Amino acid sequence: MNKELLMRRCISLARKAAGFTSPNPMVGALLYKEGRVIAEDYHRKSGTPHAEALVLSKAGADSQGASLFVNLEPCCHRDKRTPPCTDAIIRSKVKEVIIGMRDPNPKVSGRGIEILRNSGIDVEEGLLKDDSERLNEAFIKFITKRQPFVILKTAMTLDGKIADPKGESKWITGEKARRLVHKTRGEVDAILTAIGTVKADNPRLTCRIRGKRNPLRVVIDPNFETPRESHIFKTPPITLFVTKAKNKTVYESSDTGVECFFYDDSLNMNLLMEELGRRNILSLMIEGGASLAGHAMEDGVVDKVMFFIAPKILGGRESFPAVGGKFFRSIFDAWDLRDCKMRAVGKDYLIEGYV
Repeated sequence: MNKELLMRRCISLARKAAGFTSPNPMVGALLYKEGRVIAEDYHRKSGTPHAEALVLSKAGADSQGASLFVNLEPCCHRDKRTPPCTDAIIRSKVKEVIIGMRDPNPKVSGRGIEILRNSGIDVEEGLLKDDSERLNEAFIKFITKRQPFVILKTAMTLDGKIADPKGESKWITGEKARRLVHKTRGEVDAILTAIGTVKADNPRLTCRIRGKRNPLRVVIDPNFETPRESHIFKTPPITLFVTKAKNKTVYESSDTGVECFFYDDSLNMNLLMEELGRRNILSLMIEGGASLAGHAMEDGVVDKVMFFIAPKILGGRESFPAVGGKFFRSIFDAWDLRDCKMRAVGKDYLIEGYV
């Protein structure tokens, strides 16, 4: 029995539901017995059966004496729409449970493991722990801080420009890079942009990949200047406008799919993240201009960056940089990224890293 290989299969199964399980984590499970996998499945979306319940139901009586692999500690509380998985596991009479990581939810964390061990089931935890945590990094941040996991995405030239002096930016990167962005849109709960980008590009900010779903759009528009003919008004799903224009006519209704979050004076990004957390937004991708990127970095809300780099040189002092704003850091105090990875995406390159 190659335990690592079987856990990797659980993680792979779990990832199939990327974009659909929020505010739940992504979980895959399988049962291994007598040299083969006898059942495997994954949690589809919030409110539906958990992965463990699905595989135990599939295997039926064959679950007895099997090894259950699951990338996240089985749930043990009743404050949800589905019954505790620990109950089903105990009834199934599996001989052991191999877990990728503990559930960070205080209602579970370690209690699920303890319940299983107290019932006589062997439990191994921490197999491919880093991989399991990376899979559910958004869930971990949300459940511990009640704020979304934030990805700052940008597409720039080799000399760090995102648009020419006229604001023209289509298209810096190629089709394969843009398709990867659409895939990521389909996996996050929300996309954040600002009025400057809306006016310049008139984006839809939707996912144009079949089978994926569209995220919530969040637009920072202090004076509510978004043109009424903008795609952002015409294309579902709901758009949340972040504005201080309380005395202006706001098109907020179920018909338009528009909601508003009002703030006073200046906007603190952490305040906005708290509001999105209250709306059960686990993950957010920032797609905007240099000013928004700079604001997000300055307020310390960015967890991860995705910088697409096109092998082009734009030049020009007036061309727009990837990260702007009024602040800057010295070369000795610059943000360091960890766990950086670079890969080719078509003719472009993608650098990902954690702030």
